[in-house]
Amino acid sequence: MSKFEREPRADKVEAVAELREILSAGTIILTDYQGLDVKGVSAIRKKLREVDSGYRIVKNSLFELAAKGSEAEKLTEGLVGPTAIAHTLEDPAAAAKALQEFTKGATPITVKAGVVDGQFLSAAQVTELSKIPGKQQLYAMVVGGLQSPITGLVGTLQQMIGQLVFTLQAVADQKTA
Repeated sequence: MSKFEREPRADKVEAVAELREILSAGTIILTDYQGLDVKGVSAIRKKLREVDSGYRIVKNSLFELAAKGSEAEKLTEGLVGPTAIAHTLEDPAAAAKALQEFTKGATPITVKAGVVDGQFLSAAQVTELSKIPGKQQLYAMVVGGLQSPITGLVGTLQQMIGQLVFTLQAVADQKTA
């Protein structure tokens, strides 16, 4: 090691390790938080926590180091200016929706780009992702779609059994008369 090179500081090494762990999440969305004060950052963190997501302000240089060799490396091109990341292991659509809802507030944040399960998303694609229903709502739609034909079949079978009973009753009434 030359006299101009130096050992990385322990706190920087720890920060990069923490970022690597965060970047292993299924969904990472880069945002520009310029214009947000401490209350604004706290508000967005609270909103994202409601959908099992997190929000962290990062140094661009540390993000680049942590992203090397990971799927989030595609995001390093968007590292200009102040950067924060929204991350989640759960529902990518819910996290994107929470960010979009927050941007409608008094202090909008700008979405730069994102990665969902290794797929790079532009800012426009993250906005489109926010319009998709959440996982729970999609599950409910699938179950409803599967349940509908079964419910119709049960109703039809009950109607047929009812008609059979009425027909047998009519035949029985005719024979007794």
